[in-house]
Amino acid sequence: MHRRHFLIHIAAFSLVATNPAAVMADSLGPREKLFMALKNARTEREGRVAENAVWQWWISQAPTPEVREAIDYGMKRRESYDFEAAETAFDIAVREAPTYAEGWNQRAFARFLRDNDDGALSDLEMAVELEPDHFGAWSGMYHLLMRMGRPKAAIAALSRAVEIHPWLKERGMLPPDPDAKRPLVKGKQQDL
Repeated sequence: MHRRHFLIHIAAFSLVATNPAAVMADSLGPREKLFMALKNARTEREGRVAENAVWQWWISQAPTPEVREAIDYGMKRRESYDFEAAETAFDIAVREAPTYAEGWNQRAFARFLRDNDDGALSDLEMAVELEPDHFGAWSGMYHLLMRMGRPKAAIAALSRAVEIHPWLKERGMLPPDPDAKRPLVKGKQQDL
């Protein structure tokens, strides 16, 4: 566990060190450094590296080894398409650590896969309440709200996700800004 925290700190440092805003980063904590690197990524590759570091950091924030074990087990069960067992594992994480945003986010994904839209939406709302910059939860909310037939709310959620993570894979799903000459989407520089 200590090695993982060390690697996350090294990733945050290296991401911020390649960024011009790094001079300001000396007084920032690991979370702030990770999000600064994500926001200021200049290429798709830098964005992916920063994104992966943020995900690792979120998962590493499990408050106890038991909660981390439940998260890891749930993710393994989900990868094996055993969505019911995954949700049960994430139930444990949420029950044992109700202020751990990633537990709610992971359970929301399992619920989404089980077509429990109301449960998934409730979990995603809790995840972003606990971690307002959780681009994964905002992006998940986009997919869920689209499925629920709520496109305006979905676009608002995706806009928030892209504001946090400009290189988010789903960024191309945003409609172009009608008042701009260029799309809102980073990485697409053609005129409309």
